[in-house]
Amino acid sequence: MTYRALFLDIDGTILQPDHTYAPSTLEAIQQVKEAGMEVFLCTGRPFVDIQNLTVDFGITSSVTYNGAYALYQGDVIFNAPMNKEDVEKMVSVAGQSESELVLYTTENNYFTSLTSPHVESFNRVFQLYQNKLFTSEVADKIISASAINVSKDQVKDFEVTDDFHLTKVNVEHASESYDVLRTSVNKGVAIAQMLNHLDISPSEAVAFGDGMNDREMLKFVGTGIAMGNADPRLVEYADFQTTPVTDSGIFNGLKKLGLVK
Repeated sequence: MTYRALFLDIDGTILQPDHTYAPSTLEAIQQVKEAGMEVFLCTGRPFVDIQNLTVDFGITSSVTYNGAYALYQGDVIFNAPMNKEDVEKMVSVAGQSESELVLYTTENNYFTSLTSPHVESFNRVFQLYQNKLFTSEVADKIISASAINVSKDQVKDFEVTDDFHLTKVNVEHASESYDVLRTSVNKGVAIAQMLNHLDISPSEAVAFGDGMNDREMLKFVGTGIAMGNADPRLVEYADFQTTPVTDSGIFNGLKKLGLVK
């Protein structure tokens, strides 16, 4: 099999629980790039807060905000903002509870509170820095969201339309946080747009992930690989499971495919 594109989730896939990455991960990425593969960061994280990784790995293309925004070497390939009314409904739900929201634009991360201890904890875990207080003036610019300090019985409240669903963040110390996803906009949809732009077949693409926000991505590409530390529910959507992020999961998965030595 010839592979031409590689999509890599960040948290729990590239990054270990202490926010570092293994030397073997950098080596693996360098090897596949030298072999001519297109490599993409594919994450729920904001584009503005992954720049250190793009520099470290020399990766100039990405799918961010859980598929709502995709760039190829600086050119916007896909951009799907949320409906303003839906954003306002979610903000109203958060305002009626002790939950908080982070609402992402391509320039900043807007929080419903900047002083909540739950927000402060979330920011420590995900190392977000471009943070501002949400105002209604940016409601029409939101392209993705996360809900913080949400109990199980509150999840449905944030699913404000049939297109919305929440998936628990598969990251240590963020167990009460959820990605706000849309069925119509996800990593798989964005990857389809990217591959079409590059004239690459899905069968020629590989993807690694660990959380349920990676489900559509692993299903869409030719070879989807779940990390050893993945949410157990994700494994059924993968072609195989590699070792954990703390045990050279990316390197070992690519080695199994014969893409690294």
